[in-house]
Amino acid sequence: MARFTDKRILITGGTSGMGLAGALRISKEGGKVAITGLNAARLQQAQQQLPDDALILHNDAAQENSPEALADALLSWGTLDGLWLNAGFAEVGTPEEVTAEAFNHMMNANVRGPMLQLAKLSPLLKPGASVVLTSSSSTYEGAAMTSLYAATKGAVVAMARSWAAALATREIRVNVLIPGPIETNFRHFMPEEARQQFEDFVVSQVPLRRVGTADEAAAVALFLLSDDASYVTGSQYAVDGGLLRY
Repeated sequence: MARFTDKRILITGGTSGMGLAGALRISKEGGKVAITGLNAARLQQAQQQLPDDALILHNDAAQENSPEALADALLSWGTLDGLWLNAGFAEVGTPEEVTAEAFNHMMNANVRGPMLQLAKLSPLLKPGASVVLTSSSSTYEGAAMTSLYAATKGAVVAMARSWAAALATREIRVNVLIPGPIETNFRHFMPEEARQQFEDFVVSQVPLRRVGTADEAAAVALFLLSDDASYVTGSQYAVDGGLLRY
């Protein structure tokens, strides 16, 4: 398959997990990729894995100047056929443990970041381009410890629905990826024992009785980014082993 021949795709949060898996597959399918990340070591590792013409950018979606910096870096790279707004992070805790600092940090990274990145990158999107946003099954699970994270990812779904209507006049499609339990480094902020207990509990709720792989999640994102999904917009695609069953 060569779905991305001569196409340019930007993936935020593309140095590991689903984002990196997607970047590698796009490259193999003839596309050019730009990725963003925060961790210097992972940025370097991604550069070694991706083709020489890949654009590797240090960018923190939580920072106020992130959208402008990203748009400036892309001006000389070219217009975009696809944009996967995948950067984000999670922390868990009881409702009583949520602080103003934690609220601002996660909202800045998971909501303000993609909102303003789209605003600045919109002029670079070609007619017929595709935008994919990464949300989370946490939005719908109602888990006791994820209220803040779930709220940010619920906001992502709301944004995408409005963007789908607003950008349709340019034939730009906007869809949402809803990953469930996926094997990435996303929950590595948790202590090992707590993380294992959490993952065991989640897997027990999944009909397929396993976690998904980064490649499996990326495959659905790439479908949405490709012309194979040319009549798909304003939709949510769960990659969760049947966890949500909707």
